[in-house]
Amino acid sequence: MSNVRILLAVVSAIVLFLYGLGAFSQEIQKVGGEVLRKWLGRLTESRWRGVVLGIVATAIVQSSSAVTSLTVALVDAEAMSFRSSLGILLGANIGTTSTAWLVSLKLTSIGPFFIVLGALLSALPTRLKILGKAAFYFGFIFFSLDVVSFTLKPLSQNPVFAEVLARSSTPFMGAVAGMLITAIVQSGSITTGLCILLVQQNVLAATAAIPIVIGANVGTTATALLASAKMQKTARRVAVANLCFNAFGVVLFLPFLRQFAEKVVGFAGEPGMAVAWAQLIFNVVMVLLVLVLLRIFDRSMARFDSSDKVAQYRERDRGTIAA
Repeated sequence: MSNVRILLAVVSAIVLFLYGLGAFSQEIQKVGGEVLRKWLGRLTESRWRGVVLGIVATAIVQSSSAVTSLTVALVDAEAMSFRSSLGILLGANIGTTSTAWLVSLKLTSIGPFFIVLGALLSALPTRLKILGKAAFYFGFIFFSLDVVSFTLKPLSQNPVFAEVLARSSTPFMGAVAGMLITAIVQSGSITTGLCILLVQQNVLAATAAIPIVIGANVGTTATALLASAKMQKTARRVAVANLCFNAFGVVLFLPFLRQFAEKVVGFAGEPGMAVAWAQLIFNVVMVLLVLVLLRIFDRSMARFDSSDKVAQYRERDRGTIAA
C-alpha cells in the first residue's frame, strides 16, 4: 500500500472517530443538557463538589472541550461565578482520562454491540428512542477507534513515519506535538487514543507517547478560548484560567518528564496502560496543586467576581441614561 493510500485511510478513520465523538456529545447534551446545566450551576458552590461534577460530566460526555465550553457559556450567562467554574475545569481534566482507560483496557470491541443496541432502541416508539442515538454514537466512537487501529498497522513498517516519530522523541518536542495536534483536531481524546493504539502496536514507545498525551492537555484548552472570544470578560477569564492550569502542570512536569515516563512504564507493566496511568497521575497531581494555590488566593479571586459585577452594573446604568 502506498504512503498516500495509508495516509488517506488513517485520516478517514480519524475523521470517523471525531464525527462519532462530536455526535455522541451532542446527543448526550440533547438528552440531559438542561439537567447538566442545572447541576453545573447548583453544585459548584463548593470547589470540591465542582471537581467531582467536572469529572463525572466529562466521563459521561466523553469530551472535556464540551464541558469547559459549556462552563464558559454558563459564566457568560451569569448562571455561574468565576470562582465556582474553576472546580469544574479542574475536574474535566481528570474526567477526560476515561477515554484513555477504555482504549488501554482494549474495550474498543464493545463498539458493534452499542451500535446494534442503539439502532434497536431508535426503532422503538418509546422514550428509549431518545437514548438510542446516544448509544449508537457511543458504539460508533469505539468502532471507529478499531478502524483507526487497523489503518495504523501498515505504519509500523513505514520508514517516513518512523523518522517523524524519532524527531519527536524528546519530552519537549513530544509535549509540543501533543499540544499542536490537539489544538488542530480540537480533541484531546483523539490524540490520547492514537498514542495508546500506536503504543499497543509497538509503533511508538510508551516513554515517547506520555509527553505527547501530557502536551495534549494544553491543546485541548483551545476550544474554550475560541468559544469565549466574543463573550464577557469573566467568561474569557475562565477560558484563560483553564489554559493557565494546564500549562502550569506541563511546565511543572517538563524538567523531569522523561524520568516520570520511565517510572510509570516500570510499574504499569503493559505499555498502553502506562500511558493511561501517566495521564491520570499527571492530572490528579496538577488538580491537587492548583486547588491548594486557589485556596491561598481565594480572596483575590473573589475580587474578580465583584469587580465584574460592578462593571456590568455601570454598563447597564450607562445604557439606561443613554435611553
